[in-house]
Amino acid sequence: MEALIKSHPPLKACVKMNEYGNESINFSDPYAVKMLNTALLKHFYSVDYWDIPEEYLCPPIPGRADYLLYASDLLAERNYGKIPMGAKVRCLDIGTGANLIYPIIGHQEYGWSFVGSEVDKNSIQSVENIIAKNPSFQGNIEVRLQKYNQNIFRGIIQKNEYFDVVVCNPPFHASAAEAQAGSQRKVSNLSKGKTIEAPLNFGGQSHELWCQGGEEFFLKNMVMESRDFSKSVLWFSSLISKDSRVKTAIATLKKFRPKQIKVIPMGTGNKVSRFVAWTFLTLDEQKEWQKSRWEEKPSATKKSN
Repeated sequence: MEALIKSHPPLKACVKMNEYGNESINFSDPYAVKMLNTALLKHFYSVDYWDIPEEYLCPPIPGRADYLLYASDLLAERNYGKIPMGAKVRCLDIGTGANLIYPIIGHQEYGWSFVGSEVDKNSIQSVENIIAKNPSFQGNIEVRLQKYNQNIFRGIIQKNEYFDVVVCNPPFHASAAEAQAGSQRKVSNLSKGKTIEAPLNFGGQSHELWCQGGEEFFLKNMVMESRDFSKSVLWFSSLISKDSRVKTAIATLKKFRPKQIKVIPMGTGNKVSRFVAWTFLTLDEQKEWQKSRWEEKPSATKKSN
């Protein structure tokens, strides 16, 4: 915590001793969480500037970093066990939000280039501000407006454009009321059962927290649309909020006959999560993908006279 405060001094005012005698913050306080995230990004990822508008989603950085770590392992499977590095690896973040967390971590950790899609214009303005104030992001991270809420990839992936991996943190809830109830449970859990009213849209705006039909409907649309871009992406993936929804996700995927489906468990602290990944490329096509996009070409040597 001392190192984090040194990286971002405003965090100091948010740090208190918890019941175990350790320095911590009040995780039910959105401002404290934002200060912690800012410190983590500055300290571990050398980010010059990061901020989000009030009441927008402030994601847990360790969990997001874990997702990208396992996604990098997926790519390494077809690269002789070595994670492909650098801007030649292109990633698509569906619903990048106002926080830009996946592109930030992915670029700073692996050097990957990112396209983030987003339906909310305020989120795009926030992201563009973050990019403008971090020189290393410019030319490596961009955001695109999804004009039609019902679309996932259409209008984002362009003709003759290719991505090595898609990541997605879908809206988990099916209604505003369900999202608000989830926020209330979150605050109550963090407050050790004390009755505290959750702020409106605690930890996220409406489009970040819920969509018609919820997570299952969103993932179904994502899978259906991914079939139309089967040769444009090596690995599609999405977080799944509950283990009980994994079977439904796999059943949906099997209807569209991808060549491979993987369910990858993750764990950060006491939190257990998972994501599902799928590809429409055969093993031979995956090998060709690696050879054409990632394989380092031998440098030409000058012939001696």
